[in-house]
This record gives sequence, structure tokens and C-alpha cells, in this order.
Amino acid sequence: MSSADTTPGHIPVRVFGGPTALFEYGGLRFLTDPTFDAPGDYPTPGGPTLTKTAPSSGTPADLGRVDVVLLSHDEHADNLDVSGRALLADVPLTLTTPGGGQRLGAGAKGLADWESVQLDRPDGSTVTVTGVPALHGPGKREEVEAVAGQVVGFVLTADDLPTVYVSGDNASLELVREIAERFGPVDTAILFAGAPRTPAVFDGALVVLDSAQAAEAAQILGARRVVPVHYDSWAHFTEGREDLEAAFDAAGLADRLHLGDRG
Repeated sequence: MSSADTTPGHIPVRVFGGPTALFEYGGLRFLTDPTFDAPGDYPTPGGPTLTKTAPSSGTPADLGRVDVVLLSHDEHADNLDVSGRALLADVPLTLTTPGGGQRLGAGAKGLADWESVQLDRPDGSTVTVTGVPALHGPGKREEVEAVAGQVVGFVLTADDLPTVYVSGDNASLELVREIAERFGPVDTAILFAGAPRTPAVFDGALVVLDSAQAAEAAQILGARRVVPVHYDSWAHFTEGREDLEAAFDAAGLADRLHLGDRG
């Protein structure tokens, strides 16, 4: 396991804590779920208060150019906070859920399941970003979304580049299997993990993958590399780096787990 991505051909991924990561693909710079606010308590309208326990390892000023934000959902502070919302105004395009696209307004586009958008690359070719299903809790989709809201993941493809999957806040391995059937094997999977639980929501059941499930997702996807995010800096994340390392080691996938470059 490595904190730096040095394998030839790998797409460098810079992680900032929580769900926030920056990577370049096809000459475009993508940022996942921007969260840069200070530690503290953050209430969720109609839901629990979430506690951030550690600062991000960088600031919005450290990002440089961002061409696209891949936003799994806009309704929870541990995925989009105040500073993250401010950052969106300076980014040409935010891809998110259909509901989020409506709420965020200009510059945001919602993607339904399996809906794709083509993005122009600096060299004149294109990158395709496809919205893929995600489920933010246990049970039937309509029941989960009534409590936790919509979530979307993303698959990035191009004729000359390896496939990248960004899971978003997904708790369903069944959906991972559907994604693998359409796009697998993938080269890099940016998997949201951390085994988050909140007693007041779904009776404390998982709302995103735990470490063992993240390792299973890597197997399902045939992922050459997994960069985990969404496993530190928040009190409701119940599993961290050591749990991920242990789970991937137990699954015989230790060489696939890469912890990203710290911002």
C-alpha cells in the first residue's frame, strides 16, 4: 500500500480528507465532493448533526484549476460544505444528481442513471462521464432516497485512457455489480468507504461501504487500483486507514490499495 501513486500509467489522485480528491484525466482536472470547512458541528436539515474532527489537508487555494466537480450529492455537509459551495461558483461544470442539478442552478448538470455527457479535452478529443447508480443506505431505493436523498456515482471513459470509477456515497454492492457488468474491469476506483453510521438514521446501519465491502467492490470491478476516500475526518466514519489496510490484506488485494497523494 502506498501514499503516493508511482506505478507507471496510473492517474495521480490527490486526496484532501473526507470525500475530497483531485485528479487529472484527459487533460481535464476533476474534483470530488469538495469539503474544506474547519472542524466543528454541522447540522443536516431534518437529519442528524455531523461532526468534522480534523481539517482538510489543503485549501481551495491549493487546488489550482478545476474543470469539473463530480458531486455525489449536495444535501449533506460531509459531501458539500460552505466552502465547497463557494468553490462551485468558480468551476465551469458541476455534475451531480438530477435534484442537485436543479438546486445548484447555473453551472450544474444532473445526471440520471446511465446518462452520459461528453466533455471536450484540450487536445480536441473527448472524455465521457456517465452517471451511475448509488444508494446511500440499506434497503429499497425509494425507501432509502426518502431518508437520505439521491446519490450518483461516475464512470469516466475515453478511447485512449483507462476507465475510472468514482463511487460516491454508495452502500450497495449489487449496484457495483451492475456497474462492473457495463464498464468493468476498471483501472482506478475511487471508493467512498469509512463505514459511516448514525444511530438516528436506518437504526445505525451502514450508509456507505465498510472496509471489507470496499475490498469486495474492488474484486467485483476488477480494479487495478483503489484509492479510498470518505474514511477520515468525520466522527460518524467508524472505520479508518488501518481497517482498510487490514481488509485489503485479508482479501489478498494489498497491492491494489493506494492511499493517494496528500494535498
